[in-house]
Amino acid sequence: MNSEIPKMQRLTRVAQAFTPSSPVSRLDMLAGRLTQIQDVANAVSQRGQHVGLYGERGVGKTSLANVLAELFDAPDLPHFQAVLITCGSEDSYATIWENVFVELGANSGDRPSPEGVRRTLADIDPPALIVIDELDRFEDDDGLTVMADTIKTLSDHSVISTLVFVGVAQSIGELMGEHASIVRALAQIEMPRMSEKELREILERGCAEAELKIDDEAAARIARLSDGLPHYTHLLGRHAGQRAVHNDRNRISLIDVNAIIPEAVARHTIQSSYIDATESVRKDNLYPQVLLACALAPTNQHGYFTAGSIRDPLEQVAGRRLDIPAFARHLAQFLEPERGAVLQRRGVPRRYFYRFTDPILRPYVVLKGLSDGLITSDELQKFQPTPTEPGPTLNETTSPQQLF
Repeated sequence: MNSEIPKMQRLTRVAQAFTPSSPVSRLDMLAGRLTQIQDVANAVSQRGQHVGLYGERGVGKTSLANVLAELFDAPDLPHFQAVLITCGSEDSYATIWENVFVELGANSGDRPSPEGVRRTLADIDPPALIVIDELDRFEDDDGLTVMADTIKTLSDHSVISTLVFVGVAQSIGELMGEHASIVRALAQIEMPRMSEKELREILERGCAEAELKIDDEAAARIARLSDGLPHYTHLLGRHAGQRAVHNDRNRISLIDVNAIIPEAVARHTIQSSYIDATESVRKDNLYPQVLLACALAPTNQHGYFTAGSIRDPLEQVAGRRLDIPAFARHLAQFLEPERGAVLQRRGVPRRYFYRFTDPILRPYVVLKGLSDGLITSDELQKFQPTPTEPGPTLNETTSPQQLF
């Protein structure tokens, strides 16, 4: 790090390198995701093929969508004019396409229709790469049906322009609705949580941008605490990097990571959800401990855990062994709106599966537990698998959908 650069500028450089509150907007700052990038590139390069990009909230779908145009920004590749539209709950089929055509500077003529959209896009030169983000917020079922008709007619006529639909969903059917006619025309690309290797790549790129180094054990701790969500890698990387700069160092250490956890927790926007879930007038209540045990419980591939899987982490957190009847009431209340409905449940009595409604809350609960001294870093390692040890899971082959 150049010691002649004023400290405030160095702090700003760290803030620009690590952006937990906004998606990545430059291809050179997008870490990992090579499989998904390849799948998108294959679809965009094929006439009549469109893309459905889906996954959990917070896994980086919008970041990938933001940099798609740059993927084709080379002299020997086809050129696309890129448009990104974000859906709202009040949008309709017509308003989405009106917004798209405004961005493209295209004259859509009458009220948008599948055939009208096809004719307009067929005449556009260069062709368009149209990203429609947060499609899960689109509540017009009839409009979604018309959108499926649009995909079909664009595919049938081999229009070069490509549509990329992005949204929170567990499957393409959940995102786009059960429209069998578009399966052939839609590349279904899931965005899973990031691997520790990919999360560490975020740290490496951010540190390079901020002219910092990071110790291996510090990078490993941040990646582990991030739980596959790049938001937390950016959040912890930013706080730890700025602490190093404040102390006139150019290297992030494990001491920095451990020291900034209380600050990262105190300023997080999801703090109110945690308070709603755990607040109680009784000082001996177990809500914080049970919620932390939920966050530490082993899960299946869909993020679900059972009541029984909570017992071991709860014993570590609470300091005593508690059977299911002692915390069943807490689990039930975490489902209720009065406590923010922070958990969701599937199944039947004695075969219930639970998971966090918002994936962003689970890592926060762990960080909050560390900050409040409910669990130590050494104790946490018992419940977080290392890169070489996959750790326990609820069941590697059974999903809740198969059970119910």
